[in-house]
Amino acid sequence: MIKKFFYDLETTGTDPRKHSIHQIAGLIEIDDVVVHEFNIKTRPHPKAKIEAEALAVGKVTEDEIMAYQPMNEAYMDLIGILSKYVDKYNKKDKMWMVGYNNRQFDDPFMRCWFEQNKDQFMGSWFWSDSLDVMALASEYLIDRRANMPSFKQSRVAMELGIQVDLDKLHDAAYDMKLMRQIYRIVTKREIEL
Repeated sequence: MIKKFFYDLETTGTDPRKHSIHQIAGLIEIDDVVVHEFNIKTRPHPKAKIEAEALAVGKVTEDEIMAYQPMNEAYMDLIGILSKYVDKYNKKDKMWMVGYNNRQFDDPFMRCWFEQNKDQFMGSWFWSDSLDVMALASEYLIDRRANMPSFKQSRVAMELGIQVDLDKLHDAAYDMKLMRQIYRIVTKREIEL
């Protein structure tokens, strides 16, 4: 069984040691079938810096994110979901984390978030070598890259013929679904639009 954890985060800044997650959206896929979708909104870590620019990108306010559920409750929600699909005590039963530029951004934030929740065992749930859709798209679009103005996720989606709602960008739930569409095309599970 191949288990994938497609996910995207929204954060209070760009440094996982100073800033914090405020939204985790994802879906779990087993053998190419979606078995679970979630959208967890979490109050940032109490000592996290909150950058106005980061919140503006995500179209949220500090008051809004401070009204989200406490971080430890959000963590327990995520663990509850993961527990349905992975036996964390079985070293051969794990999920692939799948994101867009996640190795550089989302994965380090997620690891810090687990640690902030006093859990050093994120690797009990996920393989250490995550799948980065940005890297997969680089190979798929290698002959077109020079003509693309950027390699942002939204631009890659447009290049592949995927409809992009610019007003919905930077909501983790929307971005995660957009990323999964890109993944399915660049891995040839679906044809390019």
